[in-house]
Amino acid sequence: MAKRAAPEVNAGSMADIAFLLLIFFLVTTTIETDSGINRKLPPMEESEEDVIIKQKNIFTVLLNGKDQLLVEDEIMEVKDLRKAAKEFLDNGGDKSCSYCKGAKDPSSSDNPDKAIISLKNERETTYKTYIAVQNELVAAYNELRDARAEALYNMSFTQMEADYKDVNWPGNKEKLKDKIDKIKADYPQKLSEVQ
Repeated sequence: MAKRAAPEVNAGSMADIAFLLLIFFLVTTTIETDSGINRKLPPMEESEEDVIIKQKNIFTVLLNGKDQLLVEDEIMEVKDLRKAAKEFLDNGGDKSCSYCKGAKDPSSSDNPDKAIISLKNERETTYKTYIAVQNELVAAYNELRDARAEALYNMSFTQMEADYKDVNWPGNKEKLKDKIDKIKADYPQKLSEVQ
């Protein structure tokens, strides 16, 4: 009886198959990348004239590399920052703000339109603390806007924005947009961030 040859596997196209599998996995696999927090910055305004800002209209918030907070030259905890920012923004020191409910302290901000919050941090500041401070400052604006919207329209500013974004909202979007713009004009968010 004749000897049979051992069957052999044709490995000639193995490289082609491996290459096709590699291409398949490269095409179908998604690689997650951290994109950070999406923040819309205000547009750059080209101005020929110098703007003079009184020091009393600037609320200075400093964040050092050890995550310590210095607000208006006083050490403060992050949990107390929102209240301090609201008191500053809603002060109405020049008495031109008819809706401000603050202390009307002449040494603090004149009105919400002139009030600026300056946030400065060092490079060593942790991302977590920086975002927490920023959130507290934005929350101060949002709470003041909510209170103003409740007084004018018996509806919170947050609800007004949610209704405006809702495609199924049955009301008049143009009138709602006018109301939102009025509240934003009463409490314009002027948050200057410096590093």
